[in-house]
Amino acid sequence: MARSVVTLPSLGEYLAGWERLHGTDPRASRLVHGWLRASYLLARPLAGRGVSPNAVTAVGVVVAAAVVPLALAGGRWPLLAAPVVVVSGVVDNLDGAVAVLTGRTSRWGALADALADRVSDAVYVVALWLLGAPGWLAVVAGALAMLHEYARARAGGLGLPDAAVITVAERPTRVVGATMFLLAAGVYPGSVAWPTAGAVFGAVVGATGLLQLLPTLRRRLLDDHVK
Repeated sequence: MARSVVTLPSLGEYLAGWERLHGTDPRASRLVHGWLRASYLLARPLAGRGVSPNAVTAVGVVVAAAVVPLALAGGRWPLLAAPVVVVSGVVDNLDGAVAVLTGRTSRWGALADALADRVSDAVYVVALWLLGAPGWLAVVAGALAMLHEYARARAGGLGLPDAAVITVAERPTRVVGATMFLLAAGVYPGSVAWPTAGAVFGAVVGATGLLQLLPTLRRRLLDDHVK
């Protein structure tokens, strides 16, 4: 029996679908646009084979969790943790891409995706802490990332699109930052300077992202109230 051919959206259609879901143009940020373009190219084969978005979400959590034992092992093992972070970041984004490409977006899928992303964010800062970053600094970096995403999600619950504005603290930035500093920690084993710098990077980026996000959310929520 001949296998049916699945027609998938083009890149432009995929980006337009992402914009409808998130309420902002991904082309406004070169980093986010590049991230979504890569996700589209990687998600096409999965979508064509009918892979479930929820299965991709589960795989992303498992891959991210592997970063912790690699960081705990210390020595040169963070050199392996760095590419694992990249893979986890890519997989974390593929579930949404597969859902959009196959028309299988759902509220449960969106919730599972968000929870998986937060688990991955927590794993990254835990890895930096295990490698020597001060605990309080790792907590600050992690908390700011969570606040950034919570504020956005809460605004979405109040009727705003869940992206509203693209900041410097988006998930691609967090993945790139964790990758760079874990890689440096593996190149210079035993030094706490690079894990600490990674936590500082996360805290600074998180604070900057909130300063970009909150005024925009406030303005748009007040504008909607006036209307």
